[in-house]
Amino acid sequence: MSPVWLVTGAAGMLGRDVLARLVGESVTAVAANRVALDIADPALVRAALEFHRPAVVVNCAAWTAVDDAESQEEAALRVNATGPEVLAAACREHGAVLLQVSTDYVFAGDAEKPYPEDAAAGPRSAYGRTKLAGERAVLDTLPDTGYVVRTAWLYGAYGPNFVRTMIKLEGVKDALDVVDDQRGQPTWTADLADRLVRLGQAASAGAVPAGIYHGTSGGQTTWFGFTREIFRLLGADPARVRPTTSDAFVRPAPRPAFSVLGHDRWAAAGMEPIRDWRAALAEAFPALLAAERRSSGDVAL
Repeated sequence: MSPVWLVTGAAGMLGRDVLARLVGESVTAVAANRVALDIADPALVRAALEFHRPAVVVNCAAWTAVDDAESQEEAALRVNATGPEVLAAACREHGAVLLQVSTDYVFAGDAEKPYPEDAAAGPRSAYGRTKLAGERAVLDTLPDTGYVVRTAWLYGAYGPNFVRTMIKLEGVKDALDVVDDQRGQPTWTADLADRLVRLGQAASAGAVPAGIYHGTSGGQTTWFGFTREIFRLLGADPARVRPTTSDAFVRPAPRPAFSVLGHDRWAAAGMEPIRDWRAALAEAFPALLAAERRSSGDVAL
């Protein structure tokens, strides 16, 4: 019988792609959304692992409302830190590998070159602080079987995200002003799901070192550059996208100015880092366009 995987946050954008990837690998996967499993409840988590006996747990559950976390940090902490701590304790008890998805927000965002996996953290937001606490709980509890995979600028077909928003706005706006002073790596959830599954398979075989990995696309751009590429793929004039600064969009939580992550640790896992963001976006685009048209009621696909 093949090993069982448990995926938390399974109804989310990344969770759904992880499940699809596992199905493609003929892996037995248990999907747990937030209704089915409160990851911060020790009794429920222990019962779930006792019943399903997973070899690998992939924690895609997270509080991702970055601005709301500024005024609701305790609630965000429960999901982003207490939840991973509870999962890690249960994984230790049952001998399971834990893959914890984290974020670029654990860094200050003021670097000038890609952050390596061992760079000092320095979150500037409540969201970043809560995610960093979750990372530390996993690594402290599972020094040999805990894996933190930081990602950023995620987009996919199964939820609201920047790409789908820009597709929608292109159809209703003559011009768009988009921030050009925040730099990062747009990352397709399907690409990240592939790396998570491959990392989990290697980890359960004891073939790769535990610790921190960076799961973002290669290359880098700004939100402005990202939007111009989206317009190009739509067949729209990229000149309709105009650059602006973060000062034009003041929000409760500060955004990292520099979110580019380095990928050196993938070599230790015998895997290539995720491909360049442009190649991924081009492949993902038809599904994203179809999903956005379905959600807007446009049936002429």
